[in-house]
Amino acid sequence: MFFVRTANDRDIEPLRALLTQSFHATYDRFYGPAKVEELISAWHNQAEIKRRIHLKGGEYLVADDGKRIGGMAFAAMSDKLTKTAILHQLYVHPDQQRQGIGRDLFAEIETCFPDAEILRLEVEPQNEGAIAFYTAHDFAEVDRTRNCGGPDSGIEALIMEKSLR
Repeated sequence: MFFVRTANDRDIEPLRALLTQSFHATYDRFYGPAKVEELISAWHNQAEIKRRIHLKGGEYLVADDGKRIGGMAFAAMSDKLTKTAILHQLYVHPDQQRQGIGRDLFAEIETCFPDAEILRLEVEPQNEGAIAFYTAHDFAEVDRTRNCGGPDSGIEALIMEKSLR
């Protein structure tokens, strides 16, 4: 059984491994392994994971069974949008999916921002499983971007939002 808790520095390497496996399992078919490796190097290196764990106004959660991390979620208050929290990441290890880990991480992360009225995220338009998950959790598409994850990324994404009120 996995329990949701706040991530700490001891989780950095297991998180990097989880994100690497999850990213390849999810995105290789859309972008190819070389592009996915490039994204992992930029977004999921040890320094970036540590920065996010310690980010003021952020919450970095892990699902932990005492032996391994089966999933993670990271969200933070937006510095550009009023009363909006951004769900930057929600990943479950490929061999642990469909066991409620994503649901449990999501249930916890949406309670972490009492001042937020909206929870927003970006999702790959071809990632039907993720879109179905978010739709089942009351998200709706509100926009699209060609720069998922940051300026000039060139990666398309749906922007989805959920009211927290």
